[in-house]
Amino acid sequence: MINKAGLLFAGIVLSLTTSVSAQKTVPADTNSLAGVIDFHCHTGPDISVRSINDVELARLAKKDGMRGIVLKNHYTMTADRAQVAMQEVGGGIEVFGGIVLNRSVGGINAEAIKRMIQIEGHRGKVVWLPTVDAENGFEHAPDPRQFVPVVKDGKPVPELAEVFQLIAKNNLVFETGHSSPQESLILIPAAKQAGVKNIVVTHAMLLGATLGQVKQMAAMGAIIEFCFQPAGLSYAKNLATIANYANVIKTVGAEHFIIDSDLGQKNNPLHPDGMRTFIAQLKANGLTEHDIDLIARKNPAKLLGLAPSN
Repeated sequence: MINKAGLLFAGIVLSLTTSVSAQKTVPADTNSLAGVIDFHCHTGPDISVRSINDVELARLAKKDGMRGIVLKNHYTMTADRAQVAMQEVGGGIEVFGGIVLNRSVGGINAEAIKRMIQIEGHRGKVVWLPTVDAENGFEHAPDPRQFVPVVKDGKPVPELAEVFQLIAKNNLVFETGHSSPQESLILIPAAKQAGVKNIVVTHAMLLGATLGQVKQMAAMGAIIEFCFQPAGLSYAKNLATIANYANVIKTVGAEHFIIDSDLGQKNNPLHPDGMRTFIAQLKANGLTEHDIDLIARKNPAKLLGLAPSN
């Protein structure tokens, strides 16, 4: 997502604190990224200046032993770009893309999804509901703007019926985008009823989801996403946020979560460095190796239809 304020990173941190108050250092570089999948990667070319392009990130992720990355762009499809990155980098890394149903692709536009599915290589795996054009304007000024509604009168908009059918038929991943927690709680059961198996609530707590709502979403069968890069937070607040993420994961159960970077902003760490740091912070706040294996490797692999790793 677009970071308006930016994180206050001076460089890649070599040691981290367990929380804002507890000053226990944890080396960030002791955590292997072998088998890790980053489900939320912003790359260039883009409207915003990005720190790295598709092929460069695929090479870097492969070098660090990662199993896969998912390319995300708010304004254009990335299935074709994922295929090009796969061709350029070769074996040893899985690169996937998707489409965000913002106004630039026609909003809730089933035709755009149909064409993504047909792109050579079949690397288009994820359909996000509107983000920058979501009715839920958590990152926008209160000025009037055009948006793409996803819920009306307490029900999903009619256009979503065909979208859900396409996602279910092609075993894609349905992500709630920047929908509000209240909207997500309406969308999840509707998608399930339509036969959608893979549902992710996009950075749920950044959008205001409470612990109670996260529990509801998990009980409905959704996977909850936590991103390393919470938009506009300072580094100290980022630490506190990740401590909260760890507590929620421990409370609800790691089988209901994925973690990813949401990185690519020009002045932020690169995606593998962010993932390595995220994992170190979560472990420092009480998550086990088993928990990390689920949220960083097994759960995202299952969503993407990849065989379980050893």
